[in-house]
Amino acid sequence: MQKATFEISGMSCGHCVKAVDKALQQAPGVTVEAVAIGSATVAFDESATTADVIAKVIDDAGYQVLNTR
Repeated sequence: MQKATFEISGMSCGHCVKAVDKALQQAPGVTVEAVAIGSATVAFDESATTADVIAKVIDDAGYQVLNTR
């Protein structure tokens, strides 16, 4: 398992946190560790997905990934 933290723009409330969490929960191979306003930390199976794919899931939920660590 690989771990990544995404810095996310556009999150301003609990609804935003829930929306990102829900989107990440549905992504194959992703285990959500924490979602807060402005960030999300996940563990993921490299054979099932990549950090770029996870960033796209966040973007598709309506938020912008600024940085990945």
